[in-house]
Parts: sequence; C-alpha cells; structure tokens
Amino acid sequence: MSSRIRSLPIPQVYGNISGLKSSQIKALERVYRRRVPPGILVTPELGRYLTELSREINRQIGIIVDRKGSIVATITGDEKEITIPLLSGYPLGRKALRGLRCVHTHLKNEPLSEDDLTDLALLRLDIMAAIGVGEDGLPQDIHTAHLLPLNPGGRAVEANPPVPFHSFELDVEEFVGALESEIGRAVVRDVNDRRERAILVSVSTKTGPEAVREQLESLAELKALASTGSVVVLDSVCQRPRKLNPRYLMGSGKIREIVITALQKAATLLIFDQELSPTQMRELGEITELKVIDRTQLILDIFAGRAHSRDGKVQVELAQLKYRLSKLTGKGTSLSRLAGGIGGRGPGETKLEVDRRRTQDRIIQLEKELRSLSRGRLERRRLRGKSAVPIISIVGYTNAGKSTLLNALTKSSTLVEDRLFATLDTASRRLRFPRERDAVITDTVGFIKDLPGELKKAFMATLEEMKDADLLLHLVDISNPRFEMHMETVEKLLDEIGISSIPRVVVFNKIDLVEPVIAKNISSRYNAVPVSANDPSTFNSLLKVLEGKLWPEEGAGDAGCGV
Repeated sequence: MSSRIRSLPIPQVYGNISGLKSSQIKALERVYRRRVPPGILVTPELGRYLTELSREINRQIGIIVDRKGSIVATITGDEKEITIPLLSGYPLGRKALRGLRCVHTHLKNEPLSEDDLTDLALLRLDIMAAIGVGEDGLPQDIHTAHLLPLNPGGRAVEANPPVPFHSFELDVEEFVGALESEIGRAVVRDVNDRRERAILVSVSTKTGPEAVREQLESLAELKALASTGSVVVLDSVCQRPRKLNPRYLMGSGKIREIVITALQKAATLLIFDQELSPTQMRELGEITELKVIDRTQLILDIFAGRAHSRDGKVQVELAQLKYRLSKLTGKGTSLSRLAGGIGGRGPGETKLEVDRRRTQDRIIQLEKELRSLSRGRLERRRLRGKSAVPIISIVGYTNAGKSTLLNALTKSSTLVEDRLFATLDTASRRLRFPRERDAVITDTVGFIKDLPGELKKAFMATLEEMKDADLLLHLVDISNPRFEMHMETVEKLLDEIGISSIPRVVVFNKIDLVEPVIAKNISSRYNAVPVSANDPSTFNSLLKVLEGKLWPEEGAGDAGCGV
C-alpha cells in the first residue's frame, strides 16, 4: 500500500504499470469514465472490459467502487495479485464497513486467495470479488466473499461458491445495508457505556511450557490493569511466532484475525503486553484503524488518573512526557516547516521540532518542581528522624492488600479497592504496640512486573523515603498463584533502589482465601508471618514479630493490637 487515493485532475492508475504501452494505460484510465448502478456489483459490460484488458496485458486488474457506483481507483498488478492503495480518503468513522467494494480479475479463474481475504478484512470492504478470465478474454466464474457478524461458530469470512459471471445476481445495496445492520445488532453492549472496548494482544518468541505459562500470566495481569483503567476487555489474543515482525510485531494473518474480531465485537482499542516502538505503534494504528497502546502507556494512564497529591501528579506527568517524547514522530504535513527568523524568514522549525522543544521545556519545569518537592520531603524526614520513632514501610506487589493492612493496624481510612494501583500516594500513620510504644507505618505505591522505566525514575524520590525505614514489611498475596514471581519482582526493585540491606519481615496476606494447611506450610517454607488484613485477630503474631525486630534488646511484648 504505497500510494493514496485522492482527487486528481487526471485519472491515476495505481499499482504496477511498468512495461505497459501508452494505449494500454489509457485504456485503464478510461475505466474511470464508467459508472456502476448502486445495486449492481459490476455491470456485464464493465466486467468484460476488465477481463479482455486483463488478458491483453496478462496482469490482474482491479477496481474500487463506492456505494454510489463511482469508480474511485483502478489498479493493475501482476499475474498473481493486485496491491490495493491506501484508502485514507474513505475513513471508517462510525460505520462497520468502509463503503467500498473491490472487483478484480483472476487470470486462471482461481478462487479468492488468502491475500484477497486479508485485504477484505483489513480494509473492511463491503465485498471482495474476483472475475475469472478465459483464454479468449471473456468472463468466466465470479467468486465473492464478505465479512460476517459475530456468530456462534466463530467464522469471520463467508466465501461464496463460484457462479458463472453472466448468471450472477445480487442486490449489492440491499445486501450491504442488511449486513452492516446485522453486524451492529450482533454486538451486545450498553450504548450508554462510554468506556473503551479493548482486545488484549501478547506476542512472544519464547517457547516451552514455562514460557507459555509466563505469557498467559502476564496477559492475565494486563487484563487486571485494563480493568483498573476502566477499559472493557472483549477478548485476548496470544501469538508465538518464530521471529517478530519489525513493522507490526505479528504476522498479517493474526492481524487479520484481530481486525475481524474488533469489527465483530465493536472494539475501539488494542492493548499490547509488549512495549511497542514508535514505528510499530503508528503502523498498527494505520492498518487496524484502531487506537493502539502498550502496557507502559496503560500503566501511565492509570497512574495519571489515580495520583492525587502534588508529588504524585508531578511525577506522573513527568513520566508521561518522557515516554511520549520518545514516541514523537512526524509524518506528511506534520514535517512542514514553520516560519522562522526576522519577518518569518529562514528555514524555521518543523512541527515535530516544535513539539519536542515544548515537551523538553515542560520536562525541565517539572524536574525543577520535583526537586523542590523533594527538599520538602527531605525536611519532613529529617524532623521525623529527630523524634526517634521507628519507621515501618509496607512494600509489596500491587493489590497485595497494603492499604487494607494499614487501615486495620491503625484504624484509619485510606482508600481501599480490590484493583491494581488503587492508591499511589504515600500514606503514613501511627501504629501503637501493646507496650505503649509507637512506630510510624507507611504505605507505599505497589510494585509491578515491567514497571515502566520512566515511571520508575519519576517515583524513585518517593520510594527513596523507604531508605529511612528501620524495618520493611514485605506483604505478599498468598492467594495469588503467581505470588513467588511477585516476591521476586519486589526483591529486584528493592535492590535497584538500594535498600535491600534494611531488615524486613515477610508477611503472607489473604490466608482466609487458601486452605489453612497450605497457608501454614507455605508460610513456614518462607519463614513468613501469615495474616488476613480483614481479620484483626490474626495480627497477634505479626505485632509480636514487628515489636521484636524494632526493640530486640527489650524482647517482644505480649501479643495484641492497640491504637
């Protein structure tokens, strides 16, 4: 798809015209003078004209026809295929189908090829048709195919049996109207629900049972992230190719499958589990005509919607800008130069350069503000250190129950939700032990696998507050089948921050969701304290261990929880 369909004073023949005589090119240009009645796929006269000309030049010829019957493109290919140009002048909008049909010739009267069906799907054409060419140049059979609405069999395309060209009858206008209506009716959804409707995609070249399990687990976590971001997940797609497609990440067959699924289920968004390059994001967006984001952008969007403190908002915006700066690309008119110099003279800057400069300026401004906020945090930490009150920092994977445990231990009311990254802002509360001794207990942002690098850097100042902690409480959701991987992720991030040397207590939460014997055995294996954040009666052992760690010379006090 190298050229774009656009209005030209002279008809343009798309595709491969090298080696054609000027008379043959003019014959192809004359096709634009023809008009097809809206209810007819192609007139007998036009069909014969195409097949005779196709036999003469020994190449496939195709036309793109709109619903008014106007021919908007004439295409010539080679013996095996034609290449349909970009249809940028005919966007989908709110329609299920593009409002265009493709009719082309097949020199050997063969059925529609996989490439034909792929074009039908990717371009959301009304109908794809191929007219067989006889040895005498006359039309033989006509093969047609169209997309299908959502159906119990899961079929995507209906390829109809061949019919002799002169016996073919179809009211195209009525058929396409009914098909588009059926596609709309087949999607069951609340029209008042304005949330994005997404298909999740994971592509990995790793092989073996362990790699497959890891890919599925990562996709399950992506689904939870999408739910946190108020996205309706319609379907998930996994592919394990031998090598990644540098342009689309996946093969054309899988893209076709995704596009058809998106059409049938009225999806508006594709979310990739892997980080996409700027080129891949642009190319996937163009070929699917859907919004495309990756895991990193999804996490950044979640953080942007859930940060409430000034610290959190500055850190998130800074991370977003640094991420988007790497994705800024220019194309077409966006590369045109703006006026520069005195009186508008000089080469000026491209729009891309202006966008980058403004983004850089905003990044510098936010980094300056972040340093100012960091000095405020440093002063508060200094004053807190003078009080000689020990500090406990709760760390753990997102949705492990950190805020719930903080509320239960201190009888406070920080936000608690059963979703990833429910709270992003650090919360500190007073924890009183049975022997009338106090500690400050702090809830930190949850960790996650493959945390975006820029976000990790932006939050590093906040996470560095844990360096002043006397004790780390590593909270783990024992009910999650991936809890061991979660523990490894947290340990790795603690090493990166440089606080792995701080004493810590491993606490297994949500023991009420697993069998007591299993909880006891796993806790024993990891030397962990089992608790249920929803049941304060399980805190006795935890408080005893914490007290013993903070005041080891005095010994642990009686078990119990006080405020």
